Amino acid sequence: MSRGFLAPTSPYRPERASGGQSRDDGNVTRRHVLTLAAGALAAPLLVRRSLAQDAPAPATTAERHGLSAFGDLKYPADFAHFDYVDPKAPKGGSFSQVGPTAAYNQAFQTFNSLNGYILKGDGAQGIDLTFDTLMARAFDEPDAAYGLVAKSVAISEDGTLYRFRLRPEARFHDGSLITAEDVAFSLNILKEKGHPIIAQSLSEMTGAEAEGTEIAVVRFTPRRARDVPLIVATLPIFSKAYYATKPFDESTLEPPLGSGPYKVGKFEVGRFIAYERVPDYWGKDLPVNRGVNNFDVVRFEYFRDRDVGFEAFKGKAYLFREEFTARSWATGYDFPALKDGRVKKTEIPDETPSGAQGWFLNLRRPQFADRRVREALSYAFDFEWTNKNLMFGLYKRTHSFFENSDLKAEGPAGPDEIALIERIRDKLSAQALEELKGDPWSPPISDGSGQDRTLLRKATQLLREAGWSIKDGRLVNAKGEAMTIEFLDDEGSLERHTAPFIKNLKVLGISASFRLVDPPQYQRRLNDFDFDATVRRFSVSTVPGESLRAFMGSQAAKTPGSNNLSGIANPAIDTLVDTVIVANTREDLRTACKVLDRLLRAGRYWVPQWYSGAHRIAYWDTFEHPSVPPPKYDRAIPLTWWAKPE
Repeated sequence: MSRGFLAPTSPYRPERASGGQSRDDGNVTRRHVLTLAAGALAAPLLVRRSLAQDAPAPATTAERHGLSAFGDLKYPADFAHFDYVDPKAPKGGSFSQVGPTAAYNQAFQTFNSLNGYILKGDGAQGIDLTFDTLMARAFDEPDAAYGLVAKSVAISEDGTLYRFRLRPEARFHDGSLITAEDVAFSLNILKEKGHPIIAQSLSEMTGAEAEGTEIAVVRFTPRRARDVPLIVATLPIFSKAYYATKPFDESTLEPPLGSGPYKVGKFEVGRFIAYERVPDYWGKDLPVNRGVNNFDVVRFEYFRDRDVGFEAFKGKAYLFREEFTARSWATGYDFPALKDGRVKKTEIPDETPSGAQGWFLNLRRPQFADRRVREALSYAFDFEWTNKNLMFGLYKRTHSFFENSDLKAEGPAGPDEIALIERIRDKLSAQALEELKGDPWSPPISDGSGQDRTLLRKATQLLREAGWSIKDGRLVNAKGEAMTIEFLDDEGSLERHTAPFIKNLKVLGISASFRLVDPPQYQRRLNDFDFDATVRRFSVSTVPGESLRAFMGSQAAKTPGSNNLSGIANPAIDTLVDTVIVANTREDLRTACKVLDRLLRAGRYWVPQWYSGAHRIAYWDTFEHPSVPPPKYDRAIPLTWWAKPE
């Protein structure tokens, strides 16, 4: 149900390979996808806004009906609907699922807040359905959005000013107009008080203001990333009047005033939340909305245990399931309803970048300071054994931070990559310079025994070179301090994948353990970077941009609540992220991402896990869907599906 451009992160471990939440087998998905004082933020914001208003506005180009990172749009201004929908799809019925992805403060196992755009609380799945945005994503294009609340947009020649023209018919659910003041309020409050991931993404937005009721002006610095205007165009629009009497940055269970196709219906904290379709939704006949949002009710279920959730699906407690547990997919779908055709099971190719999933190591911890130590840990994880014995051979090994995409570095660096590497050589050691030009680092391939002695000997050698030695059966440093690693998690399905890893670490003399905590405590500890290692899947967009700073930027490493879990703080990486962000062509973007991938892999910041190139889905036979294939960049479920008339 993702609608915007901020890359989702996910912690549902294992199987989320390309897109979902998984843990049992390994993929992590969208959840784990700047606490400065409000006053400290507000003052500089006010100054910047004042300066922006005093400065003459740059001339803008002709108005356009859509946006893309490089200006190439598939659909013309008069398009009737997206190609991947059925515009005649009937309305009605219900759709229910366990949420497959999570963004910002959302969790998979529970929720306690209906504010999904701040750091506090555990936000409810699907809350984005209640809010409209300036523009709506087209999922058959890598990076395009078309007019929703905004009818059109005009852009200055230098790309620092965007003037969005709003539709006069746009309304909130209480009937009040959506005005440019609401748009400006929303963007400014999200930068000032929104979740750190959003605030970081808006760091190069200097401010937003209204010109009358129908023109929202958004200003950017010349340094803004190519995708920042797209992020701005797909962020939620809040009612300024509604928040005049309510604090924006507080966790709450009061349903918010929205303007989207759905509004909050029934819910029980930690158990389920349902969204009801708005029959007189103001935007239902727009081209971007034809053939979508067809269910009267969209409901999200919560289960603390994955096996319990699967049993609930078999009992028809909910209707749609994306399976992230290899064991269940291989052996569990043999119940009567599937055999007699009442439940359907299929796989949908996932061509989106699967991103980086693995055990992320917290470099703020002294035991991980040396790169050789971090590399040694990779030799202790036997993926080949794990995939065969625990995941039925359904997964591929993750090597890259841009896995399953053309942004992944492969083989020796090409001429364009070498030219870029040479441009940053002053920020690289001689060893790093040589490594970047050769084959990128990849995790080792084991003999599949579960305890490859050759690899463990290599790990021991690396640990010895880093100053660690065995004393009384324990791995200790020169000060006699033992190496310990706690693998932190909030859901136990990955424990059996971590246990063989822990066993091999103990062979190396490392005292390792698996720690399970409740979801709120888990999120707090991640926000405070209070962990040794944890599993996460960070997915990137097809056109990476500003979100990279939140994942691997030096500033984010110091920002509580950011996605830079490993604490990556490398000037060369910062420079390459900036290079990615300002790329002028798709080819330049690919080159910069490949060099960035080489440098990240050279840093050994994680122990890579696995991915899958498909969505594994099962559903009760109560749905229909378009006869055309799903869009390339999203599964578009339930967005484009509908209930069978009977």
